[in-house]
Amino acid sequence: MANTAQARKRVRQAEKSRQRNASQRSMMRTMVKRVFSALAAGDKSAAETAYKEAVPVLDHMARKGLIHKNKAARYKSRFNAQVRALA
Repeated sequence: MANTAQARKRVRQAEKSRQRNASQRSMMRTMVKRVFSALAAGDKSAAETAYKEAVPVLDHMARKGLIHKNKAARYKSRFNAQVRALA
């Protein structure tokens, strides 16, 4: 257990940030799953819409350090290629 006031505060801060990160990560995964499911269904308009909604979320997560910037770029690149291939 934390013995100093500073350590107790860090425990509180860490828990707060853990919950925030979990929420953000969950939202990002939901957006990615929407794109996946639209692509799997072969619905081009839904896939484009889901892709356009997912891109800013992925960028935000990369900017905040929740995921690596290359992971966000990889997701966007692969999704874009798959959406274009639906035509």
